[in-house]
Amino acid sequence: MDAFDKLLRKIKNKDKLLVLEMMRELKDPESRALLDIKKLSGGDFYRARKNVFRIIFHFEDEKIIVDAIRLRNEKTYRNY
Repeated sequence: MDAFDKLLRKIKNKDKLLVLEMMRELKDPESRALLDIKKLSGGDFYRARKNVFRIIFHFEDEKIIVDAIRLRNEKTYRNY
């Protein structure tokens, strides 16, 4: 079981819908403006924020590679 499946099992249905909506918005360049996206310091990683969820990602050949999807806590941005 990967981390994404583990997260989806842990959260409520309405939160699952929010995470899936964030993923759709991240894929669509026009919808990315709806997300609060910022570049993380010290690397090529970005974070998208909505509610208590964070998606850590980077660009590779103009494709988005999702590195992590996490609930916000003090360990969210470690290793990025």
